[in-house]
Amino acid sequence: MKKSIITLLLSAGLFVSCTELEVTPTSFVTEENYFNTQDDAIASVTAVYASLSLDPGEQSLFGRNLYFLTDMATDYAAAGVSATNPQVRALSSLTHDATSDRVQVAWRQIYAGINRANVAIDNIPKVVGTEEIKNRLILEAKFIRGLLYFQAVRLWGGVPIVLHEPTSIQIESLKSKRATVDEVYAQIISDLKDAEGLPAAYTSTNLGRATSGAAKAILAKVYLTRKDYPNAILKAKEVINGGYGYALFENFGDIFAKEKKNGKEHIFSVQFEPNQAGNGSSGSTFQATSFTGFTATEPADIISDVALFYDIYAEGDVRRDVSYKKQLLNPATGTLYTFPKPIFSKYLDLTNLATPSNVAINFPVIRYADILLSLAEAINEQGAPTTEAYELINQVRRRAFGKPITTPDATVDLVGLNQTSFRAAIQEERKKEFVQEGQRWFDLVRWGTLVTEIKKVTAKNSVSERNNLYPIPQSERNIDPVGLPQNPGY
Repeated sequence: MKKSIITLLLSAGLFVSCTELEVTPTSFVTEENYFNTQDDAIASVTAVYASLSLDPGEQSLFGRNLYFLTDMATDYAAAGVSATNPQVRALSSLTHDATSDRVQVAWRQIYAGINRANVAIDNIPKVVGTEEIKNRLILEAKFIRGLLYFQAVRLWGGVPIVLHEPTSIQIESLKSKRATVDEVYAQIISDLKDAEGLPAAYTSTNLGRATSGAAKAILAKVYLTRKDYPNAILKAKEVINGGYGYALFENFGDIFAKEKKNGKEHIFSVQFEPNQAGNGSSGSTFQATSFTGFTATEPADIISDVALFYDIYAEGDVRRDVSYKKQLLNPATGTLYTFPKPIFSKYLDLTNLATPSNVAINFPVIRYADILLSLAEAINEQGAPTTEAYELINQVRRRAFGKPITTPDATVDLVGLNQTSFRAAIQEERKKEFVQEGQRWFDLVRWGTLVTEIKKVTAKNSVSERNNLYPIPQSERNIDPVGLPQNPGY
């Protein structure tokens, strides 16, 4: 709202990984007396980033809340006994409806981030500062707005397009009708194309900010989702050949190592810092919900079927033991503890299991392996796998088996596949590669296999075609039932 810029700034000082900011609001401010200096502009964009990682009194969007929709409501993950929220359990069994609090929170968090981006984009031009910095900040806000709309359109289909902060608190002025899917994608592409003008890289405290490579990478995924394979290929190749220095980590586990943050494979990650979950807002809660101690008690987030998702890894595939832990050393007893069922482990800080609030492992929104597999998928969908497509998927496979990444290896390389079998191979690699990375639901919907795959898990046989979209939250429809018609099946 026009007079509520304070809400935008409230958590700006909490997001510390992109810039060293201490923003502690002490009084009510308006846009007229806030957006004056370049520091004000920087703080406003810091608040845009914060919308991804912090939400007072709630689990943050990328800190776990989006996981409910993109992972737990798929075939490989489920709600364990420690998940006591009935709405979470409903998502796990795919029996949720339009009153789901998790769906509502995701909608609110996404639009809160979009609104913060809108405030920054509208107001930064008027501050006193260098045009170069101001322009960069605007493009960063556009990148995040495009990223958030990309989440929204895939989750709900056509959604309201809001590009400016409301100027009134009157109900009629707050109503915004659902745009078409095509219109939302046009806005996403516009924002991300603008964001291609961002710097190629940052240093020091600016590490983690959106880059031109990140904009191109998300654009590649947008085009892949739209089945615009020529443009998906074009953008993915610009990421690979653009001189950004992106590459696969030689060691798969380095992707989730605290000391390897914002490394060569991380194209864009949501930043998490120590104690972020202990300061009144929830940062990353993945460790606390994946590990409940050296006990037989199930955590809140569990693997749905060990045979379907843990046992599928071939001998020597290191991704299994990075993604899951069947055993862990108990430092209190010095003995190896075996869990009744493998637990998720990508976001576990194995050096600090006792204090989950200190977890500082970033969430990888998009990394280089995703671009390699996306390019291979797009090439194959053009007609058949090529030599280039084989090399792309084989690099990911070689890394998975601890082989030199760019050296052909007959023991792991795929050869001799037709379009159908290569498509199946891509799908299998993505299933093993991106556990708990917010990819699975989007992948299954894109491939048109969501119902078929989820039905393989007995406890999730309530799945139906309606689950290719989430319901528009009923609380939103109560404001404007005409402008926000419900998705089919809800």
